[in-house]
Amino acid sequence: MQAKKRYLTLLSAATCLALLLYLGGVQLRAARAPPPAGRHGAAPRPGSEQRPWPRFPDALRSFGEPEGAGGGGGAGRVSPRQRRDGSAGLYRGRRCRMESCFDFGLCQKNGFKVYVYPQQKGEKIAESYQNVLAAIEGSRFYTSDPSQACLFVLSLDTLDRDQLSPQYVHNLRSKVQSLHLWNNGRNHLIFNLYSGTWPDYTEDVGFDIGQAMLAKASISTENFRPNFDVSIPLFSKDHPRTGGEKGFLRFNTIPPLRKYMLVFKGKRYLTGIGSDTRNALYHVHNGEDVVLLTTCKHGKDWQKHKDSRCDKDNTEYEKYDYREMLHNATFCLVPRGRRLGSFRFLEALQAACVPVMLSNGWELPFSEVIDWKQAAVIGDERLLLQIPSTIRSIHQDKILALRQQTQFLWEAYFSSVEKIVLTTLEIIQDRIFKHISRNSLIWNKHPGGLFVLPQYSSYLGDFPYYYANLGLKPLPTFTAVIHAVTPLVSQSQPVLKLLVAVAKSQYCAKIIVLWNCDKPLPAKHRWPATSVPVIVIEGESKVMSSRFLPYDNIGTDAVLSLDEDTVLSTTEVDFAFTVWQSFPERIVGYPARSHFWDNTKERWGYTSKWTNDYSMVLTGAAIYHKYYHYLYTHYLPASLKNMVDQLANCEDILMNFLVSAVTKLPPIKVTQKKQYKETMMGQTSRASRWADPDHFAQRQSCMNTFASWFGYMPLIHSQMRLDPVLFKDQVSILRKKYRDIERL
Repeated sequence: MQAKKRYLTLLSAATCLALLLYLGGVQLRAARAPPPAGRHGAAPRPGSEQRPWPRFPDALRSFGEPEGAGGGGGAGRVSPRQRRDGSAGLYRGRRCRMESCFDFGLCQKNGFKVYVYPQQKGEKIAESYQNVLAAIEGSRFYTSDPSQACLFVLSLDTLDRDQLSPQYVHNLRSKVQSLHLWNNGRNHLIFNLYSGTWPDYTEDVGFDIGQAMLAKASISTENFRPNFDVSIPLFSKDHPRTGGEKGFLRFNTIPPLRKYMLVFKGKRYLTGIGSDTRNALYHVHNGEDVVLLTTCKHGKDWQKHKDSRCDKDNTEYEKYDYREMLHNATFCLVPRGRRLGSFRFLEALQAACVPVMLSNGWELPFSEVIDWKQAAVIGDERLLLQIPSTIRSIHQDKILALRQQTQFLWEAYFSSVEKIVLTTLEIIQDRIFKHISRNSLIWNKHPGGLFVLPQYSSYLGDFPYYYANLGLKPLPTFTAVIHAVTPLVSQSQPVLKLLVAVAKSQYCAKIIVLWNCDKPLPAKHRWPATSVPVIVIEGESKVMSSRFLPYDNIGTDAVLSLDEDTVLSTTEVDFAFTVWQSFPERIVGYPARSHFWDNTKERWGYTSKWTNDYSMVLTGAAIYHKYYHYLYTHYLPASLKNMVDQLANCEDILMNFLVSAVTKLPPIKVTQKKQYKETMMGQTSRASRWADPDHFAQRQSCMNTFASWFGYMPLIHSQMRLDPVLFKDQVSILRKKYRDIERL
């Protein structure tokens, strides 16, 4: 009996022990198991199994976070991996990189060409997406032949993928899959501003993008695929298609501080995602130099959710004018909204108000090429209370540098839809052709990546903008390019006198005569003997734009552009070149013209009247950097160059538009040579042109066509004129360096 009791006791103990070991094993396996798949059923990434960390209270929890609030996305609620996995439908190809999901072979034959699908019948396209497509179709990258394309862009509107939006395109998945060139999205680029909808606002665009790249606003660092996707700014439907307004920092104002140190005015979300940071702004607002205003009054049912602060906040909100705050603030707070991006970002940039970013996890626009530390303050939502003391500690010199950089970035990359789109394409092009890609200095310094074409050169010293940065000077000689359009019938013709005068210049390395005349080339003995080489080139197709082709024979940095009937002395040539050496990025020359706004006709006008103001220096007698030949040929659209060639007119105006658009500076006029006008009008080759009213009317029309393409008027008026220092002193005449100019 005793033995039986002992046996039952041991059996019971063994059973309990086995049960404990079994339950403990289940818990241990559960602790070591990978996290469950996201709500879209995405499996965890291989290798993601890690030892579990103990759970601690989040010491850096966002200020003002309501206990138990749902849908807020606050720290400690949902891990970044879970949020990322929740958008797995968007990123089936999340491992995509250029090397794995892009066919470089399509770009090797024809270069970087972009094809836009033809618009499908019955498909509506919002104006914002029409502007995106128009920017591509008007660029030098566009091709209408898909067999030549390196990159493909949908004509289906993908900008707004919020299911509650009237712009939402339904059945996009089936429509995209039916495209015969889709190829699972390979070599495709998809533009998107809004994704997800209330209450989650995920980054899911609502269809499988396959291996396509995304140019997306409000993209998180978790979902951003480095060197594959492009983060773009959130822009409004009113954002201009081309041109755009200039930044508000008109002058280098010292000191750089304004009336307000830090400002914000915007919506306050009472519940849901994005509410944490904006709900906490009242902790920092002091109503004096830190003015952070929020309103609950938005949406249809805001009163259902209003809290005790709403009425007071709404009253304070109405007291301030937003634009007045923007124009008088040093720093502008840019907190996240429902999505990571915000319209406040571009508004701050334009206003020269240094953005203070409060949007944890946002991949900033064009972060691949733009160094945002030079133009913005990157804050942390969890350290909101430290923001005022942080910005107060920034020295005034640094503040001025930050504000100036906001203006450069705004005007270079963000002021229009066209610039946003072109910047996106240029970034992708740099990835494809890495051996000639632009470096950080080019992207972050004037004039920026859109105007410094790497196909021209990979060496900064070959461009007119970086001499000071590199400690270099342009080459001390120039190449003269004389544009000839009339037959050579007499040895007394102005072109021969001009050739001799230019050849005597101590700075002249070579003379190129561009023969755009219908008559055959003259025999070599018809040209005068000179101490420098003279090369006669027959113009390509005999068109006006051929005078600005980047000829290999131009071996110097400087080009002296001349019309055949120009009358210049050797002294004048020398003086103009010495002036240009100090301003290598500008056009420097003699014949000046100006533009004006005609209120009666509501259009731009062109004038040749002699006034103190000028905005153009015509290329009939001007010096500029040879890079502008390349830019004129490869940057400007064929439509503008064809117009110039058909009219046989306006090429000099177009070159001035281009250089002023790049430099944001006026040209430079040297010596007020009034004889130039009378001499020019007396020549037989062009007298009829200048006297012809149709010729002048054409130039008026060209001004407006060019301004329309650029999206604004790039020409800038100036009253600066550089003359030699001369005095009517006969005793010292022999000591004057440019004494011949005094006799003009």
